Amino acid sequence: MGANHKQAVVTLVERKSGYALIAKVINKTADLVGSAIITKLSPLAPIVKTITFDNGKEFAGHGKIDAALNSTTYFADLFASWQRGSNENFNGLLRQYIPKKRRLSTVTDEGLRMIQDQLSNRPRKRLGFKTPSEVFMQSLNRVALRV
Repeated sequence: MGANHKQAVVTLVERKSGYALIAKVINKTADLVGSAIITKLSPLAPIVKTITFDNGKEFAGHGKIDAALNSTTYFADLFASWQRGSNENFNGLLRQYIPKKRRLSTVTDEGLRMIQDQLSNRPRKRLGFKTPSEVFMQSLNRVALRV
């Protein structure tokens, strides 16, 4: 959420690699958040199997998301953010670029792409100092070979 709870950044994180997609929405409504998720994940729809959300009302359109992506939605238990640990960790990294008090109206789509690229190409200790992009692309190549 941005300052004054006007806009929000939607973060989608692949658990194994930490590869993330981010999008800005002007309001945190189920329709806008759902559309942002579908737009970001549509190119990857054949490999999107499950999505885990927290319990916010912005995810009320999960049925529409599942239908568009042919995925299955799960919801974390209340007060169990550890069930979405990869996403919570990524949100912490994102705060290095977009602090809580920053107005999201000052964040451009180009700026979000730059942040997404920087975080996806930042080596991670948990990945043996590979980048999330490297690990994600290796996984995509393995899936492509099986098809």
